[in-house]
Amino acid sequence: MRTRQTLLTLSTLLVFSAVMFAGTVNGKVTYTGTPAKPKPIDMSKEPSCAKQHATPITTESVVTGPDNALENVVVYVSSGAPDDGQVPPQAVTFDQKGCQYVPHVLVMHTDQELKIVNDDQTSHNIHPLSKVNVEWNKSQPPGTPPITTKYDKPEFISVKCNIHPWMHGEFAVLKTNHFDVSKGSGTFSLPNLPPGKYTLTAWQEDYGVQTADVTITGNETKEVNFTFKAKAY
Repeated sequence: MRTRQTLLTLSTLLVFSAVMFAGTVNGKVTYTGTPAKPKPIDMSKEPSCAKQHATPITTESVVTGPDNALENVVVYVSSGAPDDGQVPPQAVTFDQKGCQYVPHVLVMHTDQELKIVNDDQTSHNIHPLSKVNVEWNKSQPPGTPPITTKYDKPEFISVKCNIHPWMHGEFAVLKTNHFDVSKGSGTFSLPNLPPGKYTLTAWQEDYGVQTADVTITGNETKEVNFTFKAKAY
């Protein structure tokens, strides 16, 4: 009994120590220059979807916010974090609603379950254009069960619908749980980083990739910002 209590006490101390000596990286993703204006999407050929949008929606490959903020940028630890192989037990969900992909950028761990659902009254054809993982293309009529799958290799994968050409999304398959997607204000946060040297990568589907190095020495908060050059095409 004492041995069990000792082990529980040690386990608690280890968890407490990990929290006490873990740092956080906060930052913001912005752009310089003038980005191209989002293009309006015509859904008139799919009335059941068009009526779900009070105002016409626009393309989402580049989404900006106040003060030159960039939204939907994946920021993650690409080097330095221990690969503990802890795949999250819960599935991530990719929704098709109003003939849009929600969220536009979906991040998942390798081998994490991916669930794709169709909330629309029309059929969709989901086609992730993977190059490293196995490429597939499946139809999903309304009212049918979710499509479930997994990706075993890290990769950024563009997703399209072969029925509705305006539908476009992105899968970010990572081999780490230390990631975030920038919000409308451009901000991101990477908590629970133990002491060490890390490389952070910021990925934006049109503007490419940037990296930055940061060192965590204890229970501290560091700031790392990324700035992308806009493409006015």
